Amino acid sequence: MATPAPLPQMPESRRRQGVRWLVVAQVLFVLAVAAAGYATAAFGRTITLRSTPVDPRDLLYGDYLNLNYSISQIPGHLWRGPGTPRRKQAVYVVLESRQGNYEAVGVYPQEPTVPANQVVLRGWVADAFRRSIRLRYGFERYYVPEDTGRKLKPKQSLRVQVSIAPWGQARIKQVDVLPTSSNATTAP
Repeated sequence: MATPAPLPQMPESRRRQGVRWLVVAQVLFVLAVAAAGYATAAFGRTITLRSTPVDPRDLLYGDYLNLNYSISQIPGHLWRGPGTPRRKQAVYVVLESRQGNYEAVGVYPQEPTVPANQVVLRGWVADAFRRSIRLRYGFERYYVPEDTGRKLKPKQSLRVQVSIAPWGQARIKQVDVLPTSSNATTAP
């Protein structure tokens, strides 16, 4: 049985150049992700959503608020697409201001054109039921300083300010604890 011929070796200089390009690509990717976050805050439209904290502690990640928004569970009659939505399907939620907070007024499979008093937020279908649709938006987790997540009660109301960029990216700007009596405090 004949032994196979050895594969040709890449010259050392080409290997080093390949590693350099790989490092440059990784650095550019990290910078692009950071720039997209800053651009969302700078050019985005700020809206206010209602939320409640769900799970305020994780041993691996520290304190965070797992936020359950009022727009996370949408009535099924707001679906404006053919058939029923599928799990993991990208959807566009049209939000409109109602008494200072934005609420869902429609869910579409393609991005709709909306008037100036409405805003479109991109989300994904987590589950679709007969009478409701559970959605995820990608900003359900908000990290807080150590031991501050434990001070919040699980069903305490929160006001979350979210910046939505014209290209659809969203980012949490601020989380406020709604007062049970008189003054609101800000979660760090």
